[in-house]
Amino acid sequence: MAPPSAPASPRAADVLGRVTLVTGKEEFLSERTVQAVRAAVRAHDDQAEFSEAVAADLTLATLGELSAPSLFSSVRCVVVRAFEQLPDESVAGLVDYASRPAEEVALVLVHGGGPRGSGTLAKLRKLATVTEVKSEAVKSWDLPAFVVGEGRARGARVDTEAAAALVQAVGEDLRMLASAVQQLVSDFPGARIGTAEVAQYFGGRAEVKNFEIADALLAGQRLQAMEGVRWAIESGTSPVYLLSSVAGQLRTLANYVGGNRKDINPYQLKKLPAVARGWDDASLAAAIRAVARADADLKGAASDPEYTLERLVLTITGLRR
Repeated sequence: MAPPSAPASPRAADVLGRVTLVTGKEEFLSERTVQAVRAAVRAHDDQAEFSEAVAADLTLATLGELSAPSLFSSVRCVVVRAFEQLPDESVAGLVDYASRPAEEVALVLVHGGGPRGSGTLAKLRKLATVTEVKSEAVKSWDLPAFVVGEGRARGARVDTEAAAALVQAVGEDLRMLASAVQQLVSDFPGARIGTAEVAQYFGGRAEVKNFEIADALLAGQRLQAMEGVRWAIESGTSPVYLLSSVAGQLRTLANYVGGNRKDINPYQLKKLPAVARGWDDASLAAAIRAVARADADLKGAASDPEYTLERLVLTITGLRR
């Protein structure tokens, strides 16, 4: 399944007189759906009333109050949060309402994921008046595709390599990634966003440098890797974090060489064949042992982190054929 990204905005007809069921643990995507429903209702009637409730406090009576017409507009949008906490005694009334929702009310039920309330979800899913939008967590290897999709939704093209670099720089938080894409699209309107544009704003981050150092190391580029290590030490980058990047890249390479490639993102899959040609099972095993030794030294009594990392560079680049 493709990773979720910025969806096309729903129309008022898609949400009014219907129930939007939002399920899943990814809060950012859930909130995006809620805001999209609200925007559709507001575009339909700028006098529409908006209200929220927590499912634990919901009864058929309170739902009736929330969805009742006001003096200003009969159009309403009601958001019920933490739907998994809906009391048992309220289930029958809620399901009955969902089977024949008020025509000018958009009801949004937000379920945070997990098994609680699964029986109620099963009942709602059977109703023709209910639309489910899933907010599933995006796997690490799908994050570059998420970034590409964010750019596309904003009318921009983000290169896959640039998307992977942005993930390395910003991290795996979807809200931060979406915000970073928005910044890039805003600052480079109409431009194709590549690694140069990402580097201009985020290239100084230690995570990107660590990623580049690890790449150079496994590619056997001894001089580049050594210079990177010295830069990292001088700039105050944590040696443990740098080693963690090396270990992560090494695990990915070992999985690739071993044929376990289903969890490797497409960007890495393009680069790994050239890197893997210099490695076999024996040399990879030796490299993993070298990383484990360096990790023990850095976390133990090693007095010279720079020496530990430089020794690792010499060892790993020496193992590559």
